[in-house]
Amino acid sequence: LQVWNISFAGCGFRSIYYLGALSCILQQVPQLVHGASKICGASSGCLVAAAVTVGIPIREFTVHGRSEFARKHTLGVFHPTFSLLHIVRHSLLEKLPADAHLRASGKLCVSLTRLADGKNVLVSEFDSREELIQVLTCSCFFPVYCGFTPPSYRGVHYMDGALSNNMPLFEQRNTITFAPFSGESDICPREGTFNFFEVHYGNVIKRRICHNGYMDALHFLRERGELFHLHPPHN
Repeated sequence: LQVWNISFAGCGFRSIYYLGALSCILQQVPQLVHGASKICGASSGCLVAAAVTVGIPIREFTVHGRSEFARKHTLGVFHPTFSLLHIVRHSLLEKLPADAHLRASGKLCVSLTRLADGKNVLVSEFDSREELIQVLTCSCFFPVYCGFTPPSYRGVHYMDGALSNNMPLFEQRNTITFAPFSGESDICPREGTFNFFEVHYGNVIKRRICHNGYMDALHFLRERGELFHLHPPHN
C-alpha cells in the first residue's frame, strides 16, 4: 500500500496496551507510524493518536497513568471528587506544544458524538491549540462517568466519540486498527476479557498488558508487514 491510516479505539484505562504496541512499531518499523496519512482515535484512543501526531512520548498521555488519582478514593473513578475530564485537560495544557494544532491539522482525525442527535463527527482541522484541546476533551467525555454537562467545540456540545464510532476510518481497507480488546482489529489481543472502567491494575498486570501490546504488534508486522513493504526482523 502506498497510503495508509492508523486508528486507535477507545480503551478506557488500558491505553498502556498502546504503549507496548507502539513501542514495538517505532522500534522495528517507525515508518509505519511516521508515514501514515491519517492518525485517528476515539475516546481515550484519541489522546494516543494526538501524542503520536504531535511527537510527544505516548506515556505522557496514557489515561492509565492518570488512574493513580482514582486509586486514592474508595469509589475510584466514581468518587464525586474525581474528575477525569479535568485531569485530561490539565495534561493537554501541560504537554501539548504551542504549535500542536499546526502539527495535528490534516493528519489527526478525532471521533466525536454530537449530543443533539447522537451523530458521529470526524474532526481533522484545528484553528488553535485551544480548539485542539476542546476536541480531544469532547471525545473523552463519557456521560455520567465524566459528569452531566458535556464540553463544547465551536459552540456545539459533544460527547465520547466511541459512542458513535469507536474506530475512525475502520471501513477503509488501508486503515491499520489498534484495540486493547480481542476482536477483528489488526493489532489486538487474540483472546481475553475487557473492562472499560477497570483501573486497579497491579504493576505485574500492567507490565503484562504492555508486553502483550508489544507482542501483538510484532505478530502483525510478521504476518502482514509485506502489505506495507515492511520488513521487521524475524528473530
